[in-house]
Amino acid sequence: MQPILRLIEDILADGAAVELPPAPRMIFIVHGTVAIAGRSFGRGEAWHGEAEASLHAGPEGATCWRFELAADRSGDRAAEVSGVASREKISAQLETLPTGDLIMRGDSVAFPPSGCAYLHRHQGPGIRCLIEGGIRIDSGGRSTSYGPGGAWFENGPDPVFAQAAADCPSRFIRVLILPRALIGRSSIEYLDAADRHKPRSQQYKVLLDAPIMWRPALP
Repeated sequence: MQPILRLIEDILADGAAVELPPAPRMIFIVHGTVAIAGRSFGRGEAWHGEAEASLHAGPEGATCWRFELAADRSGDRAAEVSGVASREKISAQLETLPTGDLIMRGDSVAFPPSGCAYLHRHQGPGIRCLIEGGIRIDSGGRSTSYGPGGAWFENGPDPVFAQAAADCPSRFIRVLILPRALIGRSSIEYLDAADRHKPRSQQYKVLLDAPIMWRPALP
C-alpha cells in the first residue's frame, strides 16, 4: 500500500500537551502559540521535523494544522489526549508519489482579488487548506469552491485551474511531496504555452523545503 498524506486540525486548550510519534510532518500555527522542541511558534509560523515531537499550548491555547506522512490509515493518538480536540480534515493515498529521494515542501500561496493560477500541474501530490478568502478549483471535469478551512488534495499529474474570489484576497497553506531534485525549484508546469509567459498573480512564501529521510515501507 502507498503511504498516506493527511491533514489534521489540532485544537489545544491552554497548557495542553500532546506527544506525536516519528513521521515527516509540518505543523502550521493557525491561532495562538505552541512550544515545540524548546521553541515558541505563533500565528502564521510553521515547524517541521521527522522525529517524535511534543506540542505544548501557550496560555491562550492554539489551533494547528498538522500535515504528515503516514504508513497507513491507523488512528491518530492526539485525538485521545485531554484538552486536545483533533479532527482529520482530509487524507489521501499517494498513488502518484514520485520515485526515488523526496522532499516535503510547505508554503503559503496568496492571490489578490480575482487572481488565478492558469491551467497547470505539479511534479508530486499535495494537500492544500484555505486560510482566508475563497477559491474555486477546476480539475477532472468538476468545479469545487472552498471557504476558509476548506481542504483539498491534488495528485500532481492531473491538470488544475484555480480562480480566487473577486471580493477579497485569498490564501492557502500547502504541503507537497516532490522529487528531491526540485529542492529550491518550482514544481509547477503550465500546460498552455501562451500562459507560460503571462504575469503570475499568486505569491509564494516558503515555509519548508527539506529532504525526507524517513519513508514508509512499501510492498
